[in-house]
Order: sequence, then C-alpha cells, then structure tokens
Amino acid sequence: MMRYMMPRVATVAALVVLVTTTLLPWQPVFAEGGARRDVVRLEQQNRQDALKLAKEAVGHGKQGHAGALLTSAEAALEHAMKAGKSSHMDEGIAELNQAIEHGKAGHADVATKHAEQAVAHLSAM
Repeated sequence: MMRYMMPRVATVAALVVLVTTTLLPWQPVFAEGGARRDVVRLEQQNRQDALKLAKEAVGHGKQGHAGALLTSAEAALEHAMKAGKSSHMDEGIAELNQAIEHGKAGHADVATKHAEQAVAHLSAM
C-alpha cells in the first residue's frame, strides 16, 4: 500500500512547487529592490533631514537664538548619525558636535560658524 502512495505524494508535492513558483512574484533582495534599496533610501532621507535641520540651526544662530540653534543642531546630529559613513558626513558630524558644544555655552555666533561648516560638509555629499 505504501508503494502506491509515494508516487502520488511526489506528484502532489511537485505540483505544489510548480504552482507556487509560477504564481509568486520574484522579489530580489540585493538587486533593484528589496532590503538594500530600503536601507539606501533611509540613509538618503536621513542625509536630507540632517541638512535641512543644520540649515535651520544656521538660521536660528544668525538671529542670535542659541537655544533654538541647539535644538536644531541636536536633531541634525541624530539624523546625520543614521545617514551612513563618508568623510563628508564625519566632518559634518564633528562640526555639529562643535555647534552643540558652543550652543550649550550660549555662544550663538561661534555655534553658527560651526553649523555653517556642517551645512557645507553635508551639502558636499
């Protein structure tokens, strides 16, 4: 009895595999789509957000608002840290750290200079 069931089980299994591979779409993970594309998009969005927030920090600094500059620079730093590695990003992060340090000390003019340098580095990417 078992001998007669094996060919049927194999046929049904082959049919299930055939139907599954025919009906399910192919989704590449490392090519045009998939996980890698999502990571790249997220890094690009974080770069854009870091640049936007750094520009806001410069605007606040030019108005002499050290507190608002500090808030924007800290938010820009968070996005820059998530934006991937590159030499310009590392320089931008260092400048944002300096802007935050001087912003905490209440030196809006010096913090603004560092925020401007951060914008220059973040824009160069």
